[in-house]
Amino acid sequence: MAQGTLTIRKIMVAIVFLGIITGCSSNQSLPSATVHPAQTETADSYNYLIGPGDQLNIFVWRNPDVSGSFIVRPDGKITTSLVEDIMASGKTPTQLARTIEEQLSTYLREPIVTVTVNRFVGPYSEQIRVIGEAAQPRAVSYGKNMTLLDVMIAVGGLTQFADGNQSVLVRVENGEQKQYLLNIEDLIRDGDISANVDVLPGDIIVIPEAWF
Repeated sequence: MAQGTLTIRKIMVAIVFLGIITGCSSNQSLPSATVHPAQTETADSYNYLIGPGDQLNIFVWRNPDVSGSFIVRPDGKITTSLVEDIMASGKTPTQLARTIEEQLSTYLREPIVTVTVNRFVGPYSEQIRVIGEAAQPRAVSYGKNMTLLDVMIAVGGLTQFADGNQSVLVRVENGEQKQYLLNIEDLIRDGDISANVDVLPGDIIVIPEAWF
């Protein structure tokens, strides 16, 4: 009896699984992700942009009651003591300070605001993504004049299975996606500094697995 029940269960599971597979095969593909290009084209033109998860210190001169520390929400906005839903993501601290001053002018006379960033994350479009055979693949917050070596230190280097010299850097330039070959293994295992290159916000570094 138990054997028969088990057989029926196996048949039912197989039927359900086949139904799922059949249904998936008839579904349309998901649309491609929306591209949000980085706002930095060269290392010299870089200015830090606020992003979700950043912790901001907002100081309003002579108004300690409306000053304080605020975390940027996942939707890119912050809520202060007097003003709700201020878009912070994608702005420099100075730009956000001017926006807050404009909003606070409804309640305060000639407010003077200073914004500083205490914890840096930055918007997704400004982060560098490392995928594949890095020891710790992840998104890395960009810093001015950051290089490939800095990024590889941040992700812990290569795994033993990585084909570092076949790695690719993907970058959007003037609306077009371009790819550049990287010699990461020469850089971090052989110390070839000539293999070091500048990276920019929004770069994607793909490290493939070696074919042994």
